[in-house]
Amino acid sequence: QVQLVESGGGSVQAGGSLRLSCGASGYAYSFYCMVWFRQAPGKEREEVARIDSVGSTSCADSVKDRFTISKGNAKNTMFLQMNSLKPEDTAMYYCAADVFRSGCGINHYSFWGQGTQVTVSS
Repeated sequence: QVQLVESGGGSVQAGGSLRLSCGASGYAYSFYCMVWFRQAPGKEREEVARIDSVGSTSCADSVKDRFTISKGNAKNTMFLQMNSLKPEDTAMYYCAADVFRSGCGINHYSFWGQGTQVTVSS
C-alpha cells in the first residue's frame, strides 16, 4: 500500500507564496505522472498542474503564470511553487499519481494524498 504525503499548505495573504510538496517513499516503481488537484467546498475538483516521468509539465490556465510544478530529487516526489496567490486559489490541494500512462490519460489515479489546505485571504 502506497501513501502519498503532502505538505506545505497554510494560510497566507493575497500576493503571498507557498510551496507544496508531495512524495511517496519506499515504492518500487516510478510514477508516470504526478498531478496536483484542488477542490473548494461545494465545487468540483479541478486539475492544477501535472508533470510526467520525462519532466513534461502542464498547468491550468488560471495558474499558468503563477504556479510552477517540478520534480524533486528523490524518486516519486514533486513540488508546486505557488506565487502571487489569490483568494480564489483557496482550496484543499491533493496530490495524485499513477504508474501507467493509460491511467494518467483517463484521469484515473491509483494513489492519492490526504490533501493540504491552502487558504488565501484578501
